[in-house]
Amino acid sequence: MQHEKMDYVEFAARDIEATKIFFSTVFRWKFTDYGEAYTAFDHQGLNGGFYQAELTSRSERGGALLVFYSRDLESTMAKIIAAGGEVIRPVFTFPGGRRFHFAEPSGNEFAVWSDH
Repeated sequence: MQHEKMDYVEFAARDIEATKIFFSTVFRWKFTDYGEAYTAFDHQGLNGGFYQAELTSRSERGGALLVFYSRDLESTMAKIIAAGGEVIRPVFTFPGGRRFHFAEPSGNEFAVWSDH
């Protein structure tokens, strides 16, 4: 842990099991369950967890947007779709690269960017 650096992030999840399967399939995350209503992940650049709730994090409602990096944007997008994710903002360019936004099975929004 580093003093005064971000260390942990938590998200609500309507369906913790579906969320775990999605992130395990697409990004190879491993989880540690703490009861039925909480699961944690680590070694992903930022440690965190999902707790049972009907809420979702979306940027249009002011939620923070966590962004993954990919060397192959289209391949990562195909894996996300195949695993049950939904592209909610198609690929677009911005200064420095391209990105798209997706929702995982519990409805939380994330993005993936590439400098290619």
